[in-house]
Amino acid sequence: MFVSFFYDLKAAGVPVTLREYLTLMEGMERDVAGRRVEDFYYLSRAALVKDERNLDRFDRVFAHVFKGLETVADAATAEIPAEWLKKLAEKFLTEEEKAQIEALGGFEKLMETLRQRLAEQTERHQGGNKWIGTAGTSPFGAYGYNPEGVRIGQAESRHRRAVKVWDRREFKDLDGDVELGTRNIKIALRRLRRFARTGAADELDLDETIRGTAHKGYLDIRLRPERHNAVKVLLFFDVGGSMDWHVSATEELFSAARTEFKHLDYFYFHNCLYERVWKNNARRYQETIPTWQVLHTFGADYKVIFVGDASMSPYEISAVGGSVEHMNDEPGRVWLERVFATYPHAVWLNPVPQAHWDVTPSTRTIRQLIGGRMFALTLEGLDGAMRELSR
Repeated sequence: MFVSFFYDLKAAGVPVTLREYLTLMEGMERDVAGRRVEDFYYLSRAALVKDERNLDRFDRVFAHVFKGLETVADAATAEIPAEWLKKLAEKFLTEEEKAQIEALGGFEKLMETLRQRLAEQTERHQGGNKWIGTAGTSPFGAYGYNPEGVRIGQAESRHRRAVKVWDRREFKDLDGDVELGTRNIKIALRRLRRFARTGAADELDLDETIRGTAHKGYLDIRLRPERHNAVKVLLFFDVGGSMDWHVSATEELFSAARTEFKHLDYFYFHNCLYERVWKNNARRYQETIPTWQVLHTFGADYKVIFVGDASMSPYEISAVGGSVEHMNDEPGRVWLERVFATYPHAVWLNPVPQAHWDVTPSTRTIRQLIGGRMFALTLEGLDGAMRELSR
């Protein structure tokens, strides 16, 4: 069964390896999971799943292999296992509900009627007391009421009167098309790592201690500096205007980045980068920092990440005086080009869905200026951006 579990996971697209499978087997030999299925589920998930986007696939395979569950076919063509449904109903129905159903012809009559409705009905129906639909009193459908109905296509229970919930299994995969929160952003940012040991030697070096002790014949404790992520990151955040819609996503990114990167600095700008940036939005007019100073302070080994929706008037990028807030002496594109020339490893994270990028001329322009290295502010987009910066 365990071997078939391993192959079924691979067939479902979960990238499990033989080493991970052997780790699971080692855990089983040491009785880590005990005797409960739930404990084994968490042990196997911890050993075999490396990416949270594969959790839903793992759950489906686990349910199939160890619980005998099958994927439910489309309701219009499904063969309803009457005996199984009857047993399920007997398990969950009260005696009063069973009596009501029997008075109306029994469970078999209810399911037979459902088969007939599936065969006869050809269009959506709302209201009424016969067809499979919504907001009615028919025994079949959703968002209505019937004392012994079959719920089809409803998000959750309302009256708790359904004899059977007959729906396809629909879960939202943790794929990279949504903003997933600080924890998952951290996971994506960890792709951008280059470790180095710097600072005071205060961590035990076990290998060298053993080697030194064996060589000298007495305990020779060796210490080493703690290992840190040595990647250096500059973050430029677009704030205000249309970015107000994306404050939550950018806050989560900022929080995750501050945790993951030891060498991190950040600056704010509005719409397009110009001759000045700032670090305190409450004093953005009084305490600004020349962009030239930023370029001269931080070396070319820094990785640069711009975060913004790139939505603005095209003149803000291409024209002198095009800024909506001040009279800029040089076009915004000049400053962007200077940054991209100084820092060869630079990306742009856009919180707007990628399908909308081509609709906005300014987004297309900035995407061209950065050499196509614009990524959506989603888990998948962050993965791609971190891979780009790691080159």
